[in-house]
Parts: sequence; C-alpha cells; structure tokens
Amino acid sequence: MADSQSDDSTPLARTVRTIAAAMALAGGLVLLALVAMTCVSVAGRALVGLRLGPVPGDFELVEMGVGFAVFAFLPWCHLTRAHASVELLTRYFGRTANLWLDLVADFFMLLVAALITWRLALGTLDKRSYHETTFILEAPIWWAYAACLLGAVVFTVVALYCVGCSLRAALRR
Repeated sequence: MADSQSDDSTPLARTVRTIAAAMALAGGLVLLALVAMTCVSVAGRALVGLRLGPVPGDFELVEMGVGFAVFAFLPWCHLTRAHASVELLTRYFGRTANLWLDLVADFFMLLVAALITWRLALGTLDKRSYHETTFILEAPIWWAYAACLLGAVVFTVVALYCVGCSLRAALRR
C-alpha cells in the first residue's frame, strides 16, 4: 500500500498526509520541550544550594506530554507503514493476495483506531465531569486526555483513508 499512497497526489491524499505530518511534528516538538524541561529540572535539583530547584510538576508534565506524543505519532506511523509487522509467509503470496491482506490489516487497524478513539472520548468526558486535577500543578487531567484524543481522531481518519487506498489498490489488481 505504501506505493499506492505515494503515487496519490489528490487533494485528499495531500490533506491526510499534511495533517498526519503536522501531528507527528507536534509530537516531536512536545518531546523536545519535555527533554529541555527535564534537563532544566535536573540542573535545578543539582543546584538547589544556589536557590534553584526543580521545575514544579515536571513529572506531571512529562506524563501528559509523552501521552500526547504517542498519539500524535500514530497517524504518521500508520500512513507510512512504519509500525511493526510480521511477514513470515507473505513473501510466498502473490501481489494480489498481499494487496487483499493489506486491506484486511488496514480494516482491523481502523477498528482498533475507532475503538481507541471512542473509549478515549468517553474517558475525556468522564475526567472532565469529575474535575480531577494533577497533584502539584492542579491542571485538569482531562486536558491531557483531550490532547491524546486529538491524535486518536487523526489516527482514525488516517486509518479510514488507508482502508480506502488499500481497497482501491486491491480492486485495481
């Protein structure tokens, strides 16, 4: 499927690719910010004698940021077929069989993405209704859920797009 998507220069393909890339870049920027904040926090702990200290709530920020980054990378990972796959027998199948296997795999990935998105949406609403906050920063926990939900929604859209690409490639063959 990767080759069928790379040849696709339709507005839909460009839009999906741009959104997935933007999410991945956002996840990368968040990780870079977390690395910088962690370095500052560790240095602050080491220099506590000089009236410096750690970044308050650093571990809470890391937890929320890494959660967002994971979900931000999922759309790009699926679109570019960068996720792990086991291909023990597929090399013995013909191109047509592999195209149909890609369709089945993409369909199941769509089901998983939709399930994750649905449950994360319910979790976000649940966390929001209870007004639960982090311990140190007292930041609403639902903010982290909502940030992850954004990535999950884009993942579901990308998975749906991949099903369409795989179906088109399988039917063309």
